[in-house]
This record gives sequence, structure tokens and C-alpha cells, in this order.
Amino acid sequence: MSRRSRSTTGLAVLFGVTGVLHFVKPEPFERIVPRQLPKKKALVYVSGVAELACAAGLLHPRTRRAAGVLSAGLLAAVFPANVQMAVDLQRRGSAPAKVIGFARLPLQIPLIRAALKASREAG
Repeated sequence: MSRRSRSTTGLAVLFGVTGVLHFVKPEPFERIVPRQLPKKKALVYVSGVAELACAAGLLHPRTRRAAGVLSAGLLAAVFPANVQMAVDLQRRGSAPAKVIGFARLPLQIPLIRAALKASREAG
């Protein structure tokens, strides 16, 4: 049985928490879906399901390889929503929110790295 690194466990927890939030409180996620995309609530639910599936997959050695690759893809796919949030905060956010909105964009890189690392921890 393969050991799971702390970064893989942390990523699984992050996906699990945010995946649940997509269903419990979808409105903030709907607001950051890029404007040109239709059916925002449906996209939020689909991405919530994807996050929960990635979380579960990362936790099991037999599914970790695929879940790691899919997690990296999911993080890349939702990056435009993070950019949208940063842009929106520049228009109507507080000064700290404006800084945080853009400062968090580079954080996608270590998250994607953690997902790809998890794919190499498969059992």
C-alpha cells in the first residue's frame, strides 16, 4: 500500500471542502463563473461534483494516479474563474480584497504541482 503525502491529503481536503461548498453555498461560485459561460449554477454543481470526485480519488492508492492528473486539469480549468474573481474585485472590492484576489492566482501553480505529485504516488 502506497503512503499518501501530506500535500496529497491536503489537496484532497481542499477539494472536499470546496466541493461541498459548491452545493451548500453556490452563489459565490456562480458570481465568478466567466460571464460568457451559460448556466452558471449547473457549472458550479458540475465543478463541485468534480472536486468531490478528485478528493475521493486522491485518497485511495488505486485511483490516485488518475485523480492526480484530473485534479491538475480541474485546477487549470477553473483558473479563468479565479481570474474573473480578481478582475471583479479590482472593480468593486476593498483594498485588501484586491490584493488577495490577484495574490492568490499564482497559488494555482503549487496546487497543480501537488496534484501531479499525487499522480506519482499511486499504489
